[in-house]
Amino acid sequence: MNKEQLVKAIAAETGQPQSIVTKILNATTETIVETVANGDKITLVGFGTFEPRPRKERQGKNPQTGEPLTIPATTIPAFSAGKAFKDKVKPE
Repeated sequence: MNKEQLVKAIAAETGQPQSIVTKILNATTETIVETVANGDKITLVGFGTFEPRPRKERQGKNPQTGEPLTIPATTIPAFSAGKAFKDKVKPE
């Protein structure tokens, strides 16, 4: 499902116009991105948690030359599904 299909599904479920749903969805995703980028986490009970996760510096190798190199430490965005989400997706 892409964004347009998601907007249509939400509009059908809520009875709201697609233009309003698009604005709400854009505001939601922008808020999640800004919050995680600022080092905070967002927990939506039953759905999941969006959070920044640190990655340690590690050794790797250049795939073209095989030379060892150091991959610097960084922070990545992460999502952990909540229990209700996991239960819904898990095969019976």
